[in-house]
Amino acid sequence: MNKPSLTHFLLPLSFQLALICAIPAQAVYTHLTGQTVILQTVPVDPYDLLRGYSQTLRYEISPLARVQDLPGWETVVRQTHRLDETLPPDGTTVYVILQAPETDNQTSPPPPWRAIAIRHQPPVDLPDNQVAIQGELNDNWVNYGLEQYYFPEAQRDKINNRINQFQNNPERPFVVEVKVDEGGNAVPISLWLGEEKYRF
Repeated sequence: MNKPSLTHFLLPLSFQLALICAIPAQAVYTHLTGQTVILQTVPVDPYDLLRGYSQTLRYEISPLARVQDLPGWETVVRQTHRLDETLPPDGTTVYVILQAPETDNQTSPPPPWRAIAIRHQPPVDLPDNQVAIQGELNDNWVNYGLEQYYFPEAQRDKINNRINQFQNNPERPFVVEVKVDEGGNAVPISLWLGEEKYRF
């Protein structure tokens, strides 16, 4: 009986390693090449805010009702909905175009970017002060892959308490700093709670 060759062992192993490395490689690429964008958070149900070791956040651009008001939504619906539905199906990919604030001053926390349009296809030739972030429709929300965060155990209680303080006071919103690459992929960089900055 023939023994399996080294190639028969190494080829599947190489394929598995490539799959394992592909996911973090995309995040590293986005982190290195992406444009820094500031997202405004919105209050989250306190029962959803903390789930085990993670924090759940939502953004101004998360509610479906919010993105439906953006220019381009009717085109997204026309390009994606089925005849028996009035909305695109869950899982539909969208690109929300964000524009940098018109300010040069360095404030803490930094001011959030503003949503100005939505597309079904990745936009091209955006000006330097705009970026398109990729999201996916899910029920009444648009998810950007930035909703769940994990913090070190030593910081978790402090951050949870600070988030609760900000959630209970609408006059004290907090923001999240992310990097967005040219494909719309986003990775979290830091969380701003007032003037305090926590890196992910």
